[in-house]
Amino acid sequence: MSQTPTKRLRDLVLLPGFMCDQDLWTDMVPDLEAAATLHYGNVYEDTSLEGMARRVLSSSPERFVLVGFSMGGFVARVLALMAPERVRGVAFVASSARGYSAEETARRQAGYQPGDRPPRKAGEESVARGLHPARETDPILLDRLRGMQRRLGREVRARQAQLVRNDGYADLERIACPSLVVACRQDRLRRFAETERMAQHLPNAQFAVLEDCGHMAPLERPRELASLLVDWIGGSGL
Repeated sequence: MSQTPTKRLRDLVLLPGFMCDQDLWTDMVPDLEAAATLHYGNVYEDTSLEGMARRVLSSSPERFVLVGFSMGGFVARVLALMAPERVRGVAFVASSARGYSAEETARRQAGYQPGDRPPRKAGEESVARGLHPARETDPILLDRLRGMQRRLGREVRARQAQLVRNDGYADLERIACPSLVVACRQDRLRRFAETERMAQHLPNAQFAVLEDCGHMAPLERPRELASLLVDWIGGSGL
């Protein structure tokens, strides 16, 4: 008896943001798994973007589509340039290629969030500004954000805070594969113009905007973000 051949799924490597673990993607998994085999990049053991990129490459399939959220977008840019023959396409969500000043790096290491807000208390950052203003008191979203921070702990936070982020807009011009840039309209941690500028420098980019969404798009607008990614992957032939 003949059998229907199994459709070969694409491989999708997901890179999370600062102090985010796999739960960041939970609500997107059903939609993404319909289009791809999912892999979760390890960005927790290194203190440089290059180190993170090398570690992700070492555990990734031979060819894959890359999705970087926020900090993960910085890693994705470095990785796409490090191994262009392996990256079929790259998506940047609520990210940037702006370099961080020495003062910004020092403030991050001291526990400040983007936006110059100090940590609430020793060992715990304020996470509310990562959400849309109308959702910054949502107990479920706040609990998920704080839960990721608690699980990752102080050592991961210290490593990620050491990252040096140099200006990379010119580097984007060397990423020739299909790309998608997603900005969030009410993002209070990432200036809209920074994300929009990424699409202007990428030679093969699509640009999309998530309306009514703060910085934490995978938690706030998971179905909409997943739909953007799936449509881009299919439309680009990746």
